[in-house]
Amino acid sequence: MTAPPAHSELDLPLVATSLMKGVVYRDTHEQVWRHLLPLQSRLREYMSTIGLVPVIDEAEGYAFLRQREDDAADDGATSVPRLVARRSLSFHVSLLLALLRRRLAEFDATDAGSRLILTREQIVAMLRVFLPATSNEARLVDQVDQSITKVVELGFLRRVPGSDGAVEVRRILKAFVDAQWLADFDTRLAAYAAQLRGAPDAAAEPEEGAQP
Repeated sequence: MTAPPAHSELDLPLVATSLMKGVVYRDTHEQVWRHLLPLQSRLREYMSTIGLVPVIDEAEGYAFLRQREDDAADDGATSVPRLVARRSLSFHVSLLLALLRRRLAEFDATDAGSRLILTREQIVAMLRVFLPATSNEARLVDQVDQSITKVVELGFLRRVPGSDGAVEVRRILKAFVDAQWLADFDTRLAAYAAQLRGAPDAAAEPEEGAQP
């Protein structure tokens, strides 16, 4: 493992600007990660001035910014503008995120390794159970591809280079679909299935997060 930079060489602007652009991963942002760990205290202090809270998971190897939820000031002071947008996700994308989170939990329970890789066919099979029956296989696959693309854009999946549609489930998903959410998983899936059959284009509740 590469040693962290000397204290005099630590680059707070590098870390701050990288996090403002999106999620920082240990495996893909090695230089930023080396500066980030010893700068955690200074980073939290700096980000607090603009209403943001760094979330750093050293074990899983990722960091991102979350909006601080401030109560309305009693003295009438103006609150800090929201810098991290709330996102309204389509029902299909929300369903895919739920299934990926459960699959990641099952994967971790087997201690099968650190990277969960899924093929396009596996994802289609996961979603097919909860989608209305159709004889148009091409349309189903196209719908799944659109959902995969959106989840890649959100930063919860990463395409595996040189593969035929395989993707890696990014562990930051655990920070957004938390244990409480997962505890209600069966109930949520029943609601998803019912709503998908009745209103395929319905939107899920807004999700708040960084910009992966």
